[in-house]
Amino acid sequence: MLSIPASAPKFSKKILLTSIFLLVSVGTYAQSSLKTTQMTYKRVKSAYTEKWDGMKKKLETAGISASNYEVLIRVFKQEKTLEIWTKNKIDKTYTHLLDYAICESSGELGPKRQEGDGQVPEGFYTIDLFNPTSNYYLSMRVSYPNGSDAKKGKRPLGGAIMIHGNCVTIGCIPITDDKIKELYILCLESKAAGNTVKVDSYPCKLTEENITKLSASFPKETIDFWKNLKTGYDLFEKNKSRYSVSVDSKGNYVFK
Repeated sequence: MLSIPASAPKFSKKILLTSIFLLVSVGTYAQSSLKTTQMTYKRVKSAYTEKWDGMKKKLETAGISASNYEVLIRVFKQEKTLEIWTKNKIDKTYTHLLDYAICESSGELGPKRQEGDGQVPEGFYTIDLFNPTSNYYLSMRVSYPNGSDAKKGKRPLGGAIMIHGNCVTIGCIPITDDKIKELYILCLESKAAGNTVKVDSYPCKLTEENITKLSASFPKETIDFWKNLKTGYDLFEKNKSRYSVSVDSKGNYVFK
Protein backbone atom coordinates (compact mmCIF):
# COMPACT_ATOMS: atom_id res chain seq x y z
CA MET A 1 0.00 0.00 0.00
CA LEU A 2 1.27 3.46 -0.87
CA SER A 3 1.97 5.73 2.11
CA ILE A 4 2.17 9.51 1.86
CA PRO A 5 4.61 11.21 4.26
CA ALA A 6 2.88 13.26 6.92
CA SER A 7 5.34 16.05 6.21
CA ALA A 8 4.18 16.41 2.59
CA PRO A 9 2.39 19.68 1.83
CA LYS A 10 -1.38 19.41 1.66
CA PHE A 11 -1.36 20.58 -1.96
CA SER A 12 1.16 17.86 -2.91
CA LYS A 13 -0.91 15.21 -1.13
CA LYS A 14 -4.00 16.28 -3.05
CA ILE A 15 -2.19 16.12 -6.40
CA LEU A 16 -0.72 12.68 -5.60
CA LEU A 17 -4.02 11.21 -4.48
CA THR A 18 -5.78 12.63 -7.54
CA SER A 19 -3.12 11.12 -9.82
CA ILE A 20 -3.47 7.70 -8.18
CA PHE A 21 -7.26 7.86 -8.53
CA LEU A 22 -6.98 8.72 -12.22
CA LEU A 23 -4.51 5.91 -12.91
CA VAL A 24 -6.72 3.33 -11.21
CA SER A 25 -9.83 4.70 -12.91
CA VAL A 26 -8.23 4.67 -16.36
CA GLY A 27 -7.00 1.10 -15.85
CA THR A 28 -10.42 -0.10 -14.73
CA TYR A 29 -12.11 1.71 -17.60
CA ALA A 30 -9.70 0.24 -20.15
CA GLN A 31 -10.44 -3.27 -18.92
CA SER A 32 -14.21 -2.90 -18.87
CA SER A 33 -14.30 -1.01 -22.17
CA LEU A 34 -12.41 -3.82 -23.90
CA LYS A 35 -15.35 -6.19 -23.62
CA THR A 36 -17.88 -3.40 -24.27
CA THR A 37 -16.10 -2.53 -27.51
CA GLN A 38 -15.68 -6.16 -28.53
CA MET A 39 -19.38 -6.83 -27.99
CA THR A 40 -20.26 -4.28 -30.68
CA TYR A 41 -18.96 -6.78 -33.25
CA LYS A 42 -21.36 -9.37 -34.60
CA ARG A 43 -19.00 -12.35 -34.41
CA VAL A 44 -18.08 -11.69 -30.79
CA LYS A 45 -21.69 -11.16 -29.76
CA SER A 46 -22.67 -14.36 -31.58
CA ALA A 47 -19.84 -16.29 -29.87
CA TYR A 48 -21.12 -15.20 -26.45
CA THR A 49 -24.68 -16.16 -27.35
CA GLU A 50 -23.64 -19.59 -28.62
CA LYS A 51 -20.80 -20.51 -26.32
CA TRP A 52 -20.56 -18.57 -23.06
CA ASP A 53 -23.07 -20.60 -21.03
CA GLY A 54 -21.21 -23.78 -21.95
CA MET A 55 -17.82 -22.27 -21.14
CA LYS A 56 -19.06 -21.06 -17.76
CA LYS A 57 -20.20 -24.61 -16.96
CA LYS A 58 -16.77 -25.98 -17.89
CA LEU A 59 -15.12 -23.42 -15.62
CA GLU A 60 -17.48 -24.09 -12.73
CA THR A 61 -17.02 -27.86 -13.09
CA ALA A 62 -13.27 -27.29 -12.82
CA GLY A 63 -13.77 -25.18 -9.68
CA ILE A 64 -12.97 -21.91 -11.47
CA SER A 65 -14.98 -18.74 -10.91
CA ALA A 66 -16.19 -17.34 -14.23
CA SER A 67 -15.92 -13.79 -12.86
CA ASN A 68 -12.13 -13.60 -12.43
CA TYR A 69 -9.76 -16.25 -13.71
CA GLU A 70 -6.43 -16.54 -15.50
CA VAL A 71 -5.74 -18.46 -18.71
CA LEU A 72 -2.58 -20.23 -19.85
CA ILE A 73 -2.46 -21.63 -23.41
CA ARG A 74 0.18 -24.29 -24.03
CA VAL A 75 0.95 -24.93 -27.71
CA PHE A 76 2.44 -28.28 -28.77
CA LYS A 77 3.35 -28.18 -32.45
CA GLN A 78 4.22 -31.84 -33.04
CA GLU A 79 1.12 -33.06 -31.21
CA LYS A 80 -0.98 -30.33 -32.96
CA THR A 81 -2.66 -29.51 -29.66
CA LEU A 82 -3.54 -26.45 -27.62
CA GLU A 83 -3.83 -27.21 -23.93
CA ILE A 84 -5.99 -24.71 -22.08
CA TRP A 85 -5.27 -24.24 -18.37
CA THR A 86 -7.15 -21.92 -16.02
CA LYS A 87 -6.99 -20.89 -12.39
CA ASN A 88 -8.81 -18.61 -10.02
CA LYS A 89 -7.07 -15.29 -9.57
CA ILE A 90 -6.22 -16.11 -5.95
CA ASP A 91 -5.02 -19.68 -6.64
CA LYS A 92 -1.38 -20.68 -7.12
CA THR A 93 -1.92 -23.68 -9.40
CA TYR A 94 -3.66 -24.13 -12.74
CA THR A 95 -6.31 -26.68 -13.65
CA HIS A 96 -6.41 -28.35 -17.08
CA LEU A 97 -9.68 -27.21 -18.63
CA LEU A 98 -9.71 -28.64 -22.16
CA ASP A 99 -7.74 -29.20 -25.37
CA TYR A 100 -8.16 -27.91 -28.91
CA ALA A 101 -6.75 -29.52 -32.04
CA ILE A 102 -4.54 -27.40 -34.28
CA CYS A 103 -6.19 -28.07 -37.62
CA GLU A 104 -3.37 -26.99 -39.96
CA SER A 105 0.34 -26.24 -39.63
CA SER A 106 3.27 -24.79 -41.53
CA GLY A 107 7.03 -24.92 -41.24
CA GLU A 108 8.79 -27.50 -39.11
CA LEU A 109 9.81 -27.98 -35.51
CA GLY A 110 12.01 -25.14 -34.32
CA PRO A 111 11.60 -21.48 -33.39
CA LYS A 112 10.67 -18.63 -35.71
CA ARG A 113 13.80 -16.64 -36.46
CA GLN A 114 12.89 -14.37 -39.39
CA GLU A 115 9.98 -12.93 -41.32
CA GLY A 116 8.77 -15.23 -44.06
CA ASP A 117 10.26 -18.46 -42.70
CA GLY A 118 6.79 -20.00 -42.23
CA GLN A 119 7.63 -21.01 -38.69
CA VAL A 120 5.32 -20.96 -35.67
CA PRO A 121 7.17 -19.23 -32.79
CA GLU A 122 8.42 -21.20 -29.82
CA GLY A 123 8.84 -19.56 -26.45
CA PHE A 124 6.89 -17.66 -23.81
CA TYR A 125 4.35 -15.06 -24.89
CA THR A 126 1.05 -13.37 -24.09
CA ILE A 127 -2.10 -12.53 -26.04
CA ASP A 128 -1.79 -8.82 -26.81
CA LEU A 129 -4.66 -8.15 -29.25
CA PHE A 130 -8.16 -9.44 -30.00
CA ASN A 131 -9.31 -9.08 -33.62
CA PRO A 132 -13.11 -9.39 -34.02
CA THR A 133 -13.03 -8.78 -37.79
CA SER A 134 -10.30 -11.21 -38.77
CA ASN A 135 -10.16 -12.78 -42.23
CA TYR A 136 -9.94 -16.01 -40.23
CA TYR A 137 -13.21 -15.47 -38.35
CA LEU A 138 -11.81 -14.40 -34.95
CA SER A 139 -8.14 -14.09 -34.03
CA MET A 140 -5.89 -13.35 -31.06
CA ARG A 141 -2.35 -12.08 -31.55
CA VAL A 142 0.60 -13.77 -29.87
CA SER A 143 3.21 -11.27 -28.62
CA TYR A 144 5.93 -12.37 -31.05
CA PRO A 145 8.67 -11.18 -31.29
CA ASN A 146 9.61 -11.12 -27.63
CA GLY A 147 12.96 -10.26 -26.05
CA SER A 148 14.43 -13.68 -26.79
CA ASP A 149 13.33 -13.60 -30.43
CA ALA A 150 14.83 -10.13 -30.85
CA LYS A 151 18.25 -11.33 -29.63
CA LYS A 152 18.31 -14.70 -31.41
CA GLY A 153 16.50 -13.86 -34.65
CA LYS A 154 17.43 -12.13 -37.90
CA ARG A 155 15.73 -8.91 -38.95
CA PRO A 156 13.15 -8.41 -40.21
CA LEU A 157 11.67 -10.65 -37.50
CA GLY A 158 8.08 -10.53 -38.77
CA GLY A 159 4.98 -10.49 -36.60
CA ALA A 160 1.19 -10.83 -36.67
CA ILE A 161 1.29 -14.39 -35.33
CA MET A 162 -2.31 -15.27 -34.51
CA ILE A 163 -4.39 -18.00 -32.93
CA HIS A 164 -7.41 -17.99 -35.25
CA GLY A 165 -10.25 -19.84 -36.93
CA ASN A 166 -10.30 -21.20 -40.50
CA CYS A 167 -7.92 -24.09 -41.11
CA VAL A 168 -5.24 -22.35 -43.19
CA THR A 169 -1.94 -20.94 -41.97
CA ILE A 170 1.53 -19.62 -42.70
CA GLY A 171 3.18 -19.42 -39.30
CA CYS A 172 -0.02 -19.01 -37.28
CA ILE A 173 -2.00 -21.38 -35.04
CA PRO A 174 -5.42 -22.22 -36.51
CA ILE A 175 -8.29 -24.04 -34.85
CA THR A 176 -11.77 -24.29 -36.36
CA ASP A 177 -14.21 -21.38 -36.47
CA ASP A 178 -16.40 -23.22 -33.96
CA LYS A 179 -13.56 -23.66 -31.47
CA ILE A 180 -12.10 -20.16 -31.84
CA LYS A 181 -15.48 -18.84 -30.67
CA GLU A 182 -14.95 -20.67 -27.38
CA LEU A 183 -11.30 -19.83 -26.90
CA TYR A 184 -11.72 -16.19 -27.93
CA ILE A 185 -14.43 -15.41 -25.38
CA LEU A 186 -12.68 -17.46 -22.68
CA CYS A 187 -9.54 -15.36 -23.11
CA LEU A 188 -11.47 -12.11 -23.62
CA GLU A 189 -13.29 -12.53 -20.30
CA SER A 190 -9.99 -13.05 -18.51
CA LYS A 191 -8.33 -10.09 -20.21
CA ALA A 192 -11.33 -7.82 -19.58
CA ALA A 193 -11.03 -8.67 -15.86
CA GLY A 194 -7.48 -7.31 -15.90
CA ASN A 195 -5.53 -10.55 -16.29
CA THR A 196 -2.69 -11.43 -18.66
CA VAL A 197 -3.44 -14.33 -21.02
CA LYS A 198 -0.22 -16.34 -21.30
CA VAL A 199 0.94 -18.50 -24.20
CA ASP A 200 3.72 -21.08 -23.86
CA SER A 201 4.68 -22.51 -27.27
CA TYR A 202 6.74 -25.71 -27.56
CA PRO A 203 7.94 -27.88 -30.44
CA CYS A 204 6.45 -30.91 -28.66
CA LYS A 205 6.06 -32.36 -25.18
CA LEU A 206 9.58 -31.75 -23.88
CA THR A 207 10.16 -35.07 -22.17
CA GLU A 208 13.66 -36.50 -21.85
CA GLU A 209 12.67 -39.17 -24.39
CA ASN A 210 11.59 -36.60 -26.96
CA ILE A 211 14.71 -34.46 -26.45
CA THR A 212 16.85 -37.55 -27.06
CA LYS A 213 14.95 -38.37 -30.27
CA LEU A 214 15.16 -34.79 -31.52
CA SER A 215 18.90 -34.64 -30.83
CA ALA A 216 19.48 -37.09 -33.68
CA SER A 217 17.83 -34.83 -36.26
CA PHE A 218 18.42 -31.21 -35.25
CA PRO A 219 21.55 -29.07 -34.77
CA LYS A 220 23.02 -28.43 -31.33
CA GLU A 221 21.92 -24.78 -31.37
CA THR A 222 18.28 -25.83 -31.71
CA ILE A 223 18.60 -28.58 -29.10
CA ASP A 224 20.17 -26.13 -26.65
CA PHE A 225 17.26 -23.75 -27.23
CA TRP A 226 14.77 -26.56 -26.56
CA LYS A 227 16.61 -27.54 -23.39
CA ASN A 228 16.19 -23.94 -22.25
CA LEU A 229 12.44 -24.18 -22.99
CA LYS A 230 12.38 -27.51 -21.17
CA THR A 231 13.33 -25.81 -17.90
CA GLY A 232 10.07 -23.85 -18.02
CA TYR A 233 8.16 -26.88 -19.29
CA ASP A 234 9.42 -29.03 -16.40
CA LEU A 235 8.59 -26.39 -13.78
CA PHE A 236 5.00 -26.28 -14.93
CA GLU A 237 4.71 -30.07 -15.23
CA LYS A 238 5.94 -30.41 -11.65
CA ASN A 239 4.10 -27.58 -9.94
CA LYS A 240 1.22 -26.66 -12.29
CA SER A 241 2.20 -23.10 -11.44
CA ARG A 242 3.28 -20.42 -13.93
CA TYR A 243 6.76 -19.13 -13.19
CA SER A 244 7.89 -15.61 -14.03
CA VAL A 245 9.97 -15.47 -17.23
CA SER A 246 12.72 -13.04 -18.17
CA VAL A 247 15.41 -12.99 -20.87
CA ASP A 248 19.17 -12.74 -20.34
CA SER A 249 21.72 -10.89 -22.49
CA LYS A 250 22.02 -13.85 -24.88
CA GLY A 251 18.29 -14.26 -25.37
CA ASN A 252 17.96 -17.28 -23.10
CA TYR A 253 14.92 -17.59 -20.87
CA VAL A 254 15.35 -17.30 -17.11
CA PHE A 255 12.66 -18.70 -14.80
CA LYS A 256 11.80 -17.75 -11.23
